[in-house]
Amino acid sequence: MESELQKLPQPETTRPSQPESIDEGSTKDDRPLLKPDPTNPQLQVQSQSSSPSIEELEKKYAPYVRHDVYGIMGRGELPWTEKVLLGIALVTLVPMRVIGATTVLVVYYLICKICTAFWAPNREDEQEDYAHTGGWRRTVMMQSGMFLSRVMLFVFGFYWIHETYQPINLNGNSNNEDGSKLQAEELERPGAIVSNHISYLDILYHKSSSFPSFVAKRSVAKLPLVGLISKCLGCVYVQRESKSPDFKGVSGVVNERIREAHQNKSAPIMLLFPEGTTTNGDFLLPFKSGAFLSGAPVQPVILRYPYQRLSPAWDSISGARHVILLLCQFVNYLEATWLPVYYPSQQEKDDPRLYAENVRRLMAHEGNLLLSDIGLAEKRVYHAALNGLFCQQ
Repeated sequence: MESELQKLPQPETTRPSQPESIDEGSTKDDRPLLKPDPTNPQLQVQSQSSSPSIEELEKKYAPYVRHDVYGIMGRGELPWTEKVLLGIALVTLVPMRVIGATTVLVVYYLICKICTAFWAPNREDEQEDYAHTGGWRRTVMMQSGMFLSRVMLFVFGFYWIHETYQPINLNGNSNNEDGSKLQAEELERPGAIVSNHISYLDILYHKSSSFPSFVAKRSVAKLPLVGLISKCLGCVYVQRESKSPDFKGVSGVVNERIREAHQNKSAPIMLLFPEGTTTNGDFLLPFKSGAFLSGAPVQPVILRYPYQRLSPAWDSISGARHVILLLCQFVNYLEATWLPVYYPSQQEKDDPRLYAENVRRLMAHEGNLLLSDIGLAEKRVYHAALNGLFCQQ
């Protein structure tokens, strides 16, 4: 696989003019997006004298720029036809979809409640999950979860999902679009699914296709309805502090899960978004190497959301605004490309950074994506700059 990558043409790369240093060791930054302080006149003077134009911002922070009809941060001026369509959808589609999504969520919660009744969760390294439950309980939770996740996508307007499975070709040619999902499991089971990250909808798709576990904030486990569901999914919870002296940390738990899934077909597979944040879908950000420390094979998946009016990408738009606008779309589109399972060489196993970069290059080449060197830190700066521009208007 490594020799094949050397033959690939180098994807085009976009780099900011003054990139900031990024702490690659951090797993997730939960701080709120930066916002200008309207009460500080000194900052206002500085921002008015040195604030870049929209064109400069879009060139520098291209992976987070929206190109749909709703404009920057979803606040652009809309044509009257779009306003009419939004008005119709708000009084027809949105109420039905909210009821449908709530019904699906409650139904799956009740299924999880029944399957976990009188059953203690798996507790290890301050984690808690029901994903390691065997027998009929695991089967019911998994099959119903996959089905209802697809129903949820249907409720959100994703009526058809185009999936492409590239077969494993021992001759080294894996660019054929014809294949089956079973071929990806013939040689060796991957320990994790590695996917580009565009929207919160990514998780729903992966749940409907393979029902993986993923990393979530510890507070998710305490949420009504969603908390129990996340435990049934086998989420690995992020927590800043630990009371146990032998606590492995999130990275250690994730890599143990990856090795377990690689060696045991009945274990839940892990879903990882190594970019660490979402983009507009045209770029791949630098991969964090923590997902590749185990040295186990990974399953690369490339997601795309073709759109006509609203981009489903959650890049530089608030969550509430994006959900409402998404519910107002009559039809949404999703394409998924499953690449062959990536088997690392010994050199890649010894060097997780090399392993991560080679998988990233392969996904960029096969998905026709641009490589970018910026990350979450620059995304926060971009959001802060956009908020500043809107405050000045």
